[in-house]
Amino acid sequence: MASPALLAAVGEVGGDFFKPRTSDTLPCQADTSKLFCFDWARENIDRYGTPTVQHLELVLFSVLIGFAIAFALSLLAHRRVWLRPPLLVATGVLYTIPSIAFFFLLLPITGRGRDTAIIALSAYTLQIIYRNTITGLANVPAAVKDAARGMGLTDRQILWRVELPLATPEIVAGLQIATVSTVAIATLAVFAGGGGLGTLIKTDITFKTNLILAGGIAFLMAIAFGLLLSWIQRRLTPWRRAVTE
Repeated sequence: MASPALLAAVGEVGGDFFKPRTSDTLPCQADTSKLFCFDWARENIDRYGTPTVQHLELVLFSVLIGFAIAFALSLLAHRRVWLRPPLLVATGVLYTIPSIAFFFLLLPITGRGRDTAIIALSAYTLQIIYRNTITGLANVPAAVKDAARGMGLTDRQILWRVELPLATPEIVAGLQIATVSTVAIATLAVFAGGGGLGTLIKTDITFKTNLILAGGIAFLMAIAFGLLLSWIQRRLTPWRRAVTE
């Protein structure tokens, strides 16, 4: 038979075991009152490496494809003015489609995966880049073009040597807006099976630390792209830098 001292010890253990846990004794990730779990973040930061690379690839491919298409459409509409309104409307319609709905509309055609996400994300960049490029080209003073024509330049030479350089600030501004917005929309690519930071957000949307880390990485990525494009604009337009200095 067990001794009374042993039974008393077992009773104490059992009593402690069934006591309700407070916020002080809960693990950080189980305590909803905690805004950020530094220990958990330090131990699990490596989980965000692959999704961050996937997110970066989604943004880069989408913006590059969108820029190539929008730039070509802009040059076409610049020479054929009657094309400007219909192209503006067409790109605008694509831009107004809700992102998740766009992904699901493409799934029966392109299937789940990164290709579907890139197609939808590229479509969202068209309106911004196309509109800014057309605006930049239209704002080139007619006197400048007449002077270039008087120097013997052809229409093609005027486009590449005069109009596009002067329209560069507006073009890069459109590219900046399109890139930053793509960083945000790409978090929804998880619904198309495209990967990215959205996979982590969807996996544990109630864990604040996870949301802060994934959202913070996307935020820093958007800032980095914005600064990079600003630097590129300054390098491509040295005459503007000389005026401000």
